Parts: sequence; structure tokens; C-alpha cells
Amino acid sequence: MNLKSIFKTGTVNWPEYYKNQQSKAKDERLIQFYQQGLVDPKTPLSQVPFVAVDFETTGLDPKKDGIISIGLVPFTLNRIQLNRATHWIVNPDKPLDEESVVIHGITHSDIIDAPDLTNILEGLLEALAGTVVVVHYRKIEREFLDLALKSRIGEGILFPVIDTLELEANVQRKQSSGLINILKGKKPESVRLGSSRSRYGLPAYSPHHALTDAIATAELLQAQIAHHYAADTPIQQLWK
Repeated sequence: MNLKSIFKTGTVNWPEYYKNQQSKAKDERLIQFYQQGLVDPKTPLSQVPFVAVDFETTGLDPKKDGIISIGLVPFTLNRIQLNRATHWIVNPDKPLDEESVVIHGITHSDIIDAPDLTNILEGLLEALAGTVVVVHYRKIEREFLDLALKSRIGEGILFPVIDTLELEANVQRKQSSGLINILKGKKPESVRLGSSRSRYGLPAYSPHHALTDAIATAELLQAQIAHHYAADTPIQQLWK
């Protein structure tokens, strides 16, 4: 089962999907992940346990590129739990090209003794279990992890995410729509992570470090919800 087939029918019943996967998964780590379940779709945002996740990769194609670092930080609408933040550098089992090294700064010497994703998978899934994952552009984190697991353990993974890039794109479309804005030539602004943060008065962080970007994503979601949503908004309105 792949991402496209899952979403053909529209909105996914995520708790039900997790229950089904408990019996279908073969790897014990995946079974335990799905057994943790999820919050009820009607749970208000103020009561949801989130974890912001960011991957640095060797490129942008999950079919041929690999994950090179992972950053994650648990948070709620009121608190970012930096004492529980985690950062891994992993061996992508893929070649590093010069362009990707320039972007993320991770070199061959950094990964030569780094563990394979399989070796940190238990810790990663424990950190994600029972939470709602938050990312900035879900295609990267969800598809890269799914394909990475399929190539290593023979089965993938799927979980709901809140995509702060998509939320910001929706905000920009609304703010640039309407006849007056069209006549003024107003266009949607950049939804890159740094640009999105600046519109909420959040500080500028150096980009392309997985843990820093995860923290930046957590802060961005807090700001987006504070400005555009009510704290009692059901989680099902935002996750995909």
C-alpha cells in the first residue's frame, strides 16, 4: 500500500488505519509504533502532543536519495521540550554530491562511522509514537522515511502530519485573493521556512541543520495557530 492509494478516497481515518496496521505490520518496532495509537481526531489542538521533525537528505528524490540527518523535538502549543530534543547523523548508504554537502554541511568524514537508519529506528519510532508529527513540507519527511524503511526492513510507514508549509500557503492564498488584491497586484509571499517565520516576528536561524529546523518548525506552528486558529480547533482539521 502506497501513499497515493491511501489518499485516493479522501480523508484518512487515522486511528482506524493504525488499528489495521497493528495486525498487518511484521517488524516488531512498527507493531509497537502502531499500537501506541493516536489522539482522537476531535481532540483540540491545545491537548495534542506534537513532535516536529526535519530530515536533511542527499537530494530531493526519495527514490534515489537518502536521509543523512534527523532532528526532532516534542512540543505542545505552550511549550517546546528542548530537553527531549534529539539529533542523529546517519549513513545514507547513498553517495554524497558536492551540492548537497554545501547545503547541509555534512561531509563524508561525518558519516563514515555514522549508524545506518536501521540502528536508530527503534529510538526514532519511540519518539514519534502517539504524537502528531509536524513538518515543513511533508513530501520530504513522510516519503523519505517510508521508502527508507521499505528498502531496509521490507515494509514502509505512514502517519498523519501537519505541514506548516501548506498551512502558510493557505494563509498566503487567502491574503492575496479578492478583487482589490488582484488589482493591487498582490501575490502570495514565500512559504520557505525562514520567510514564513519572519512574518510572525520569529528570529532567524541558520537553515539546513535538522535539529534547528525542527525547532524552527515547532515555533512556526505555534505562531500559525496563535494567529489563524483557535486552540480548541480539532486536530482533524489540520492533519493530513
